[in-house]
Amino acid sequence: MKNATVVYGRLSVHSSFSLMFGKSNKVFQFVLPTLQSPQELERLSVPELYHLAEEIRAELCRLYDHRSVHFASNLGVVELCIALHTTFDFTWDRLLWDTGHQIYPHKLLTGRADRFHTMRTQGGLMGFPNPAESEYDLMMTGHAGCSIGTALGLCCGDDLIAGPNKRHSVAVIGDGAFSSGVVYEAMNHAGGLKKNITVILNDNKMSICPRVGGLSEHLDRFRLHPLYQRFKQKLHWTVDHTPLVGESMDSLLGRLKKTAKMALRGGMFVEELGFRYIGPIDGHNIPRLQRFLRMARELDEPVLLHVFTEKGRGFEPAEQNPAAYHAPSPGQRLPEQSLPSSRWIRDEADSASISATEEPFDENATPLFNPLLTSARVMEKTELRSFTAHASDAILQMMRDNDRVCVITAAMCQGTMLEPIREEFPERFFDVAICESHAVIFAAGLAKAGMLPVVDIYSTFLQRAYDQIFQEVSLQNLPVIFAIDRGGLAGPDGPTHHGVFDLAFLRPFPNLVVMAPADAGDVEPMFRFAEKWAGESHGPVAIRYPKANATKIFREPQPVELGKAEIVRAGRDGMVAVCGTFLEMANEAASTLGKNLDGLGRVDLGVINARFLKPLDTETILQPLREGGILVTIEEGVLAGGFGSAVLEAANEEGLDTRKLRRFGIPDRYVEHGERGELLDQLGLDVNNIVPVCREMVFG
Repeated sequence: MKNATVVYGRLSVHSSFSLMFGKSNKVFQFVLPTLQSPQELERLSVPELYHLAEEIRAELCRLYDHRSVHFASNLGVVELCIALHTTFDFTWDRLLWDTGHQIYPHKLLTGRADRFHTMRTQGGLMGFPNPAESEYDLMMTGHAGCSIGTALGLCCGDDLIAGPNKRHSVAVIGDGAFSSGVVYEAMNHAGGLKKNITVILNDNKMSICPRVGGLSEHLDRFRLHPLYQRFKQKLHWTVDHTPLVGESMDSLLGRLKKTAKMALRGGMFVEELGFRYIGPIDGHNIPRLQRFLRMARELDEPVLLHVFTEKGRGFEPAEQNPAAYHAPSPGQRLPEQSLPSSRWIRDEADSASISATEEPFDENATPLFNPLLTSARVMEKTELRSFTAHASDAILQMMRDNDRVCVITAAMCQGTMLEPIREEFPERFFDVAICESHAVIFAAGLAKAGMLPVVDIYSTFLQRAYDQIFQEVSLQNLPVIFAIDRGGLAGPDGPTHHGVFDLAFLRPFPNLVVMAPADAGDVEPMFRFAEKWAGESHGPVAIRYPKANATKIFREPQPVELGKAEIVRAGRDGMVAVCGTFLEMANEAASTLGKNLDGLGRVDLGVINARFLKPLDTETILQPLREGGILVTIEEGVLAGGFGSAVLEAANEEGLDTRKLRRFGIPDRYVEHGERGELLDQLGLDVNNIVPVCREMVFG
């Protein structure tokens, strides 16, 4: 049997393949290439829905072949996503994916399969929910813990506006995000209001890295307790096979289940908050998921449906190491390796047919992942010397030299490259889970007790601890070091993750010193300065660096001193002052202007590495304006309130002519996703844009 080939995105796939039922074949058509809306899923049988799940996993693997994407988390929610869209109508009902990076299957099911190959590319699909793409994406989200509060707000708003036309709100939240404090604020409120929202706890024992804390241990005990597992199996058999008549049987089963949970979980924490607890259930069993989702929908109270899933499901390397495959480098193909057997097989048009099981189909059994048009892959291993790596090395050496130094992260051990510290100094390493506010409060307590804590957090997530930076650290003038990773553009992660506001929101705090290394040579000296400054109880220090490789600008090293900039290159016509990582670009622009390659006139510009945003070295940076030259500032942060603003304010206070001052930075708008270099070019933060501006400023 020869089948036609359809072009699916940038990939060609056969239009059908076979599923074995004992000794007979049933041919299924591919669904994704023609799927326009989730309503079309209603016509599919349970075997066809499992077939669709394997199609989705195949597409995820093909996407992983081409670029870094959120991988393991999406492999784990395929069946859950299908069950949701076959139970609810989300053109009317509400669906929120907490954090949002596990939304890829949802995008495939909601009419975006033809653009799936553009995921995380400039102008393509976003790796998080995006209302501009589809009505099925309600909110643009990328930070954890907010879905339940948003769902509750939607529910209350819909009740006030729609009245009797009931709309149901569903929030899907992972067990990693479930540790966030805002989750319990929202659940406490929802339990008090008794609103009919459904919270799905997607429990895969992970956030990005393995989850930590008392709640995670509590969930693990519940998941693994043998008595509960035996009880669940028997209870499910009873529910599935016994016709329930009257209230007595229903009441009996409810009491039995509640008694088991009370005995094994101690406190019934979720139900004490006013939620009806259902579960745990197999998150890869589509019919069972549908059954319990319908049950949750019909209950007139808040419901928490506890679902067990496997992060990385269907792709063995990701199953074994889901943290490494959270957002891995693009996969590379290996020579033929043994692949898992599969219930799904390719038809005879494919040259490498895989034998199928002879077992009759069981709707409650989850088929193994079909490596359709894929082969075994491993992550590319490349040695990166990023700013993150240099910062991690510096912190590790500080901890070796000073037993007062400790480090705190918020579920980002791998992203901040702190694994060596965790291994060597477990007693001084603290992962507080996705609780950034608590991380800063905890650091303040450590500092008050005499320790020297380093809070290592992504810039975008540090925004969640703004009040704690103010009250617990800055106001108390405590010796806390903030290692702010991903400062600036975060590339394909997009506007939810760009760390462009930090310089502006940190600058107003009294007592806080703010630094930004320009290259690899600045990182270790800045951490040593921070250790000395904070360690001598002068106050807190923030060091901000980007998600980028750290180049090395060869020059005579100058020591890092409080509030002192570094003159890298002298110039008669003016200076370019850089805060952060654009030192190489500034040098290139100055060299281009000095060589007069375009014949429009030679410009002699110098270059300043500001090093400090606060205190600002006004003596050095403002000197060109005092002498009648030009001054250009460059930063990878918002122009409003950032480095350029600080220079402009200082020049104004000194009464200098600011007409010869130009600021380059992030404009007053949200920047979409794309590769960092593409975004910088788009924003005019490149040599080709800076050079003509400087020449015009000199020659008019």
